[in-house]
Amino acid sequence: MTSTFTTTDASRGIRHRRPRRSVAPVLVPAVIWAGVAGVLALWWSDTSSVVGPAGWITGAGRITGLLAGYGCAILLLLMARLPLLDHTVGTDRLARWHAWGGRCTISLVLAHTLLIIWGYSLTSHTNVVGQTSTLVLHYPDMLKGTIGFLLFLATGVLSARAARRRMSYETWHYLHFATYLAVFLAFGHQLSDGADFVGNRPARIAWYTLYVGVAALVAWYRFVLPVRRGMRHRLRVAAVHPEAPGVVSVHLTGEHLDELGGVPGQFLRWRFLTRELWWTANPYSLSAPAHPRHLRITVKSAGGHSSALARLRPGTRVWAEGPYGGFTARRRTVPKVLLLAGGVGITPLRTLFETLPGQVTLVYRARHAEDLALRGELDAIAARRQATVHYVTSGTAGYSSSLTARGLSDMVPDLAAHDVYLCGPPGMARTATEALRRAGVPARRIHHESFEF
Repeated sequence: MTSTFTTTDASRGIRHRRPRRSVAPVLVPAVIWAGVAGVLALWWSDTSSVVGPAGWITGAGRITGLLAGYGCAILLLLMARLPLLDHTVGTDRLARWHAWGGRCTISLVLAHTLLIIWGYSLTSHTNVVGQTSTLVLHYPDMLKGTIGFLLFLATGVLSARAARRRMSYETWHYLHFATYLAVFLAFGHQLSDGADFVGNRPARIAWYTLYVGVAALVAWYRFVLPVRRGMRHRLRVAAVHPEAPGVVSVHLTGEHLDELGGVPGQFLRWRFLTRELWWTANPYSLSAPAHPRHLRITVKSAGGHSSALARLRPGTRVWAEGPYGGFTARRRTVPKVLLLAGGVGITPLRTLFETLPGQVTLVYRARHAEDLALRGELDAIAARRQATVHYVTSGTAGYSSSLTARGLSDMVPDLAAHDVYLCGPPGMARTATEALRRAGVPARRIHHESFEF
């Protein structure tokens, strides 16, 4: 099943601007690694000499402890939902950095603990058990630090892939808040017992500045600002309309919605204030360009939260956090664009299809014709801007080969010269990315934002 409209570069009133590539994805890691270098420099400047096995092991314990303390602050910063980072780097990329950094930080915390105990036991000529008891019970703030250490380990276990699969996203999300408590409990121990901070006033001021600054950003963007916006915008459900089997659109009204600043391709975290939904906020993309008086999301039933949205009643209060994500026109680097959607992944691409300038082609893949949500709107947009849209379903010849390099190239001539915005289920996204790379599309021009946080 394929619908095609003649493609032209006349984008019907959409102004074409030369895209600007963001340097944030390169600059942010550079700044983080510069901080790592600064932490190592702190240890180096405060260490006159390292002698013998005890000195080397204790020194390694100090280094891993400093890096773990710095890593804790960076982990919280990456998930503080700063618009400057979120809109340029992308929420999913920040989440991947956070996950990788979390594994590194927990490893550093564990290494620090074992190395310090071992090094101190060699220095004092005591056994490991006795030295552990001495450290925990007699060193300043070490009892709190030990509790924080155990919380870190528990968070690491719960974040492992095998454990995540056995619990809901909401349960894991709230258990993950134990990280805040772990950082708080461990902070005092860093300054009280860290040899690089005792008597080093500039280092203590720098560490306080880092942690207080991160704590302020987390408090503002993750707690204060969502509450403030919820009271300001007074969002409510206006209506719920079915779009396809298991897919509904939720229409919302509110006040001063232009202040949210949402742009096509972004999502918000929605908290619906009903008895069964108030305690969780899930990410859903805007499925129509934002309007000062109303917004719309389109959701497929894929779990308890999304299924419950079909039963929402008009007037239900809603809090929205965001907008988030960098899956926007800012990522475009060339005039030609392919939008590649799978299933309900059409939601952010529908807004981009309407608003992206230049030559735009949409390929929308679904299992059955009735699963093509928002098709009437897509046809109207394609006709209005004289763009091309291909619908590929299981009844279409070549459905199974539509996500191959040849299949995509047949639908989209000169595919390698396109930017590609890709949104769909994880398996489809992986298959499509591989096919696009084989078709000659550079990795830097394949834009994908995942909701698997």
